Amino acid sequence: MELQLALDLVNIPEAKELIKEVEPYIDIVEIGTPVVINEGLRAVKEIKAAFPDLKVLADLKVMDAAGYEVMKASEAGADIITILGVAEDMTIKGAVEEAKNQQKQILVDMIGVHDIEGRAKELDAFGVDYICVHTGYDLQAIGKNSFEDLMTIKRVVKHAKVAVAGGIKLSTLPEVIKAKPDLIIVGGGITGSEDKPATAAEMQKLIKQG
Repeated sequence: MELQLALDLVNIPEAKELIKEVEPYIDIVEIGTPVVINEGLRAVKEIKAAFPDLKVLADLKVMDAAGYEVMKASEAGADIITILGVAEDMTIKGAVEEAKNQQKQILVDMIGVHDIEGRAKELDAFGVDYICVHTGYDLQAIGKNSFEDLMTIKRVVKHAKVAVAGGIKLSTLPEVIKAKPDLIIVGGGITGSEDKPATAAEMQKLIKQG
């Protein structure tokens, strides 16, 4: 199990400061969609240059023209690029093909997917690297979580790794760990805590204990 730090509401200098605080305790840093919208792929480039030992995920949530967008994110230094599970099949296949060419990985975000089980099987067959169950901000606000969908995907997927995101905090982490996802994505659970290094260190410790 790996720990990914999701950065959404920061600019590039703030992102660097945050990463510096928790770098020893995280495996992947995510340049969130709002950061990419505000700062462009320059954010990916600068973070990768500043932290070459960390894997960098560009949360582009690609929906179309996947080959081109994956290529541009790869050029900027992204190790993992996200595409939406509701995208067209040929778009996802194009993303996988380009990622393989660039020796990068694709994470499919299942936000908005209604048939989680059926789509996860299809995505697995397309050769994606990660399938991520994701409770978005809007659903978190009404108390939804991803655990049931996580168990569904784990049951049907044969090749892809499984990731989980959405509202995970130190208090809910043990429940997530029990489900044994390959990747646990935490945003505000770290960035919103008073002692970020201590929180990230504790999370990494619990994850390593499994």
